[in-house]
Amino acid sequence: MTKDRVIRAMARDGRVRVITCHTTELVRELARRHHTWPVVTAALGRTASIAAMMATLLKNHESITVKIEGDGPIGYLVVEALPSGDVRGYPGNPHVHLPPNSQGKLDVGGAIGRGHLYVVRDTGLRSYYTSSSELVSGEIADDFTYYFATSEQTPSAVGAGVLVGTDNVPIVAGGFLIQLMPGHTEEDAAYVEERLAGVPSVTGFLEKYPAADALLFKLFPDAHILAMQDVRFRCKCSYSRLRDVLLSLGAKELRDIRDEQGQAELTCHFCGNVYTFGREALDEMIAEIEQQGVSAP
Repeated sequence: MTKDRVIRAMARDGRVRVITCHTTELVRELARRHHTWPVVTAALGRTASIAAMMATLLKNHESITVKIEGDGPIGYLVVEALPSGDVRGYPGNPHVHLPPNSQGKLDVGGAIGRGHLYVVRDTGLRSYYTSSSELVSGEIADDFTYYFATSEQTPSAVGAGVLVGTDNVPIVAGGFLIQLMPGHTEEDAAYVEERLAGVPSVTGFLEKYPAADALLFKLFPDAHILAMQDVRFRCKCSYSRLRDVLLSLGAKELRDIRDEQGQAELTCHFCGNVYTFGREALDEMIAEIEQQGVSAP
């Protein structure tokens, strides 16, 4: 089985940056955890693939969160990606079904609708940088192409695809991010267009050659690989993190939960894991909060 991987490279003597990815297992896991229907699987998978590629441009302690908000039935998509290759995400509504679009494909644009794309970069130093752009089609890749042009002033071409089988399981997923670097020429731009014409379908190519490096060298035979990173679904939720969330509610609200429900049950949006805190655990948290109040100056 081919590993999910992101590859970052340069072409045209450093005047073109190209990133490719193969993300089939990642998208399968997202679909499995959130029980998504095909059009949502495609939307979430495209977003996760692009976020994974963007994360390769971050420093080790940074992370990126992409949020797409539209007026379509999905509502919103949220994906977080780290340079380590860890990716997680979730949809607002996992159960959306629409007729095929005019090309006979999954109508991701109709499922997303009109709205905005937000990108938040966490520097890991308690500072966040947010940029945004309008959605131009809801088809995800087009929206990111527009985002890079308007918010980052970087001429880019973005492609991402998810092929979903009749059993609702993703067959293949992946994509590319191509950017013209400072100092590029008109000939470089024309060359990029020429190379893109040779790959009219990302999923069509990856279904035959399921590997990020195969896609890279199909697009740019002269590419020079700078870095490779395995990609996987991984959530950073834990019992202690969710316990801290409950502690932040305060003693009074925890007492109300204990007395009315007997326990607290929290579900992680990103992975679907359920964490249960029984009466004894709630009593311990209440006592901890009260003890902190007594010892405070």
